[in-house]
Amino acid sequence: MARRPRRKAEETREDIMSMAEQLFRQRGFVAISIADIAASLDMSPANVFKHFHSKTALVDAIAERHLSDVASRFVTDDAPPREQLLRFVLRLLDSHLEDIQKNPYIFEMVLVSIEAKIEAGKRYREKVVQRLEAIIREGVAVGRYHCTDPNLGANTVADVLTSVLHPVLIAREDKETLVEKARQIVSFADAALQNSAC
Repeated sequence: MARRPRRKAEETREDIMSMAEQLFRQRGFVAISIADIAASLDMSPANVFKHFHSKTALVDAIAERHLSDVASRFVTDDAPPREQLLRFVLRLLDSHLEDIQKNPYIFEMVLVSIEAKIEAGKRYREKVVQRLEAIIREGVAVGRYHCTDPNLGANTVADVLTSVLHPVLIAREDKETLVEKARQIVSFADAALQNSAC
């Protein structure tokens, strides 16, 4: 019997993540074991554990990989700050709604991520806050916003936007309602940033 050619560790990690994500999307995080993932790849569970010490670590790696895919959601444009803020929020909302539609088990994975305090979730929020802070800083530079602490302002805006961006909170709402809420929140945040020092 011919031996399979030896593969690079990074290729094996990618294969494991891709198969795990596919299985999680099809049957749910709880229903899938490391043994299921290994069997689907024709490898031993020990080989999966060699690359990911737990199923939670595997979810974190999958989420981290998706973070690199969100770059298009953070595109800078030349619009006025209020318009940039609205476009940014609506792009994120569309992206989250698409994820929910494609992945019926997203609740499960989000709740596991929260419970396990997965690092990718924190990094995702940091990226959102960084983009919001850049928009606020630009608003200050052009004289629209009067915020002395753009980081604090960005964190506050991110907290308020949770109601239209968190998968658990938006999954049962229709898109039209969410878009209207997002517009109202952006209008409120824009007015607050113009009229108060944060």
